[in-house]
Amino acid sequence: MGFLLLAVGVVMIMLGVKVMVDGGAVDAAFDVSYDVAWGNDHVLFLDQGRQVQLFMDKRSGAGFYSKLSYGSGFFHLRIKLPNKDSAGVITAFYLRSKSNRHHDELDFEFLAIKKVNQSHYRQTCMPMGKETESRGSFSGNFHTYKIMWNENIVFYVDDIPIRVFKNNTRIGVMYPTQAMKIEVSLWDGDSWATDGGRTKTNWSCAPFTADFQGFNVNGCALAAADQSSSHGCYASKYWWNQSKYWKLGHKQKHKYEQVRNKYMYYDYCDDRDRHPTVPPECASNRWMTQK
Repeated sequence: MGFLLLAVGVVMIMLGVKVMVDGGAVDAAFDVSYDVAWGNDHVLFLDQGRQVQLFMDKRSGAGFYSKLSYGSGFFHLRIKLPNKDSAGVITAFYLRSKSNRHHDELDFEFLAIKKVNQSHYRQTCMPMGKETESRGSFSGNFHTYKIMWNENIVFYVDDIPIRVFKNNTRIGVMYPTQAMKIEVSLWDGDSWATDGGRTKTNWSCAPFTADFQGFNVNGCALAAADQSSSHGCYASKYWWNQSKYWKLGHKQKHKYEQVRNKYMYYDYCDDRDRHPTVPPECASNRWMTQK
């Protein structure tokens, strides 16, 4: 079963394929926008490259990344997590900067737990390290994971908003400013991933597999020379930068509150050991509603 980490991330661009808003498009083949990063012999291409399976054994896991870097957009992948006893196994879908400046990152990171039909997900904003953690059932079937990055950041699971991080730079809160690549990986994290590393990977269940679909990319691509700043990617010519996408609508807000109330069990805003004073962005991140 899977654990999901969400951190602040990147966006996608349309790369010569027919793409419709919110994934209602003809699926692009993997190699249009992505390359294998490592573990080449642990990657299986299915359905003419429209589905990719990564597998992990004692020898290796695998990963892939986008060919381009992005500065804003609406990113998504359909992911089927490992459905065996996969404690210690990490599946990650994240957006990460590559510069020598501070580190920007947005991620979904799935960390398996032993309880049957349970998944655990954590959302973290880098470099701030500000996360929330929730539990739910994600393994065994495809689910769609999305990151909207414009003037604000929203994480979605199956079109339900589960995390909001607003742009509060005006009050001194850090916000992603650098171009990032989309990255995916499947790897062994049993030194820390499950129960703080006390539960180890059950190698009798190997190989562990994770499947991926939906390789269309909608975002603002940046040339190498422009990757130190994503400011130009907030232009209104990109549909995701329209003001109606800056806040949650009333129905989305209701679903967002349901997720927080039913599944969330940790919020950095409530952690007085790590944050003796409530971080200034916490109030606005909880109430991102469409007026």
